[in-house]
Amino acid sequence: MIYLHKILPLIASLLFLIVFLIILGITLKSKKISLLGVVILIFCSLPIIANKLTSYLEKDYTPQDASIIDKAGAIVVLSGMLKTIKVDDKLKYEFNGRVDRILSGIDLFINKKASLLILTKGQTPWYVGIPEGEYLKDFAIRLGVPEESILLTENVQNTDQEAKSVKKLLNQNNKIILVTSAFHMLRAKKVFEAYNIEVIPFAVDFTNFHRKLTFMDFIPSAAAFSKTSFVVREIMGRLYYNLKY
Repeated sequence: MIYLHKILPLIASLLFLIVFLIILGITLKSKKISLLGVVILIFCSLPIIANKLTSYLEKDYTPQDASIIDKAGAIVVLSGMLKTIKVDDKLKYEFNGRVDRILSGIDLFINKKASLLILTKGQTPWYVGIPEGEYLKDFAIRLGVPEESILLTENVQNTDQEAKSVKKLLNQNNKIILVTSAFHMLRAKKVFEAYNIEVIPFAVDFTNFHRKLTFMDFIPSAAAFSKTSFVVREIMGRLYYNLKY
């Protein structure tokens, strides 16, 4: 099932659409169809478009201070912030750009916003190494969180499984502070609430930053296309869970 969840967005991705249009145009000897594919490619590769779309994903949330957040029964940090690196015959781990998730979770705990810190053991079939939550648990302990205050979910592969597994760990207090990236928060909140979990959102890892507009924003780039493609994929995820719940 996890492969289906990952493959379907690829089939409906911008890249697939563009390649399909160009090949279709060549096959039908229609310059208009091929040109449409090229136009979509250029449009979606503009930084100004990519930034606007990213801003749309994150518009419902703003950075917050841990000290002003209401208290809850648990702080839940969603996985997706580690990368595995092979050095000789050993595996090492480094954080990617979403490290704010675990740092903010620890900060909330230190500010006594909950007595429990729940980490999810994200592990897709192609993931190599220990489940992410196990590494994050050791990391949190090193930064001062007592081991007895940390709970790990079972191995999970997507947001839906994360919510279901967290539900099993909660006691009578179903109120949590949910920590995840701003672009992902709206979808994650909906999924957790579908399991009758009261959610206080704590969005982090904002990717759309404020800066001056320059001519570079109107020059197509691979980075901008990747960003736009990511936005489209997240919107598809939101549509899927809106239909499911």
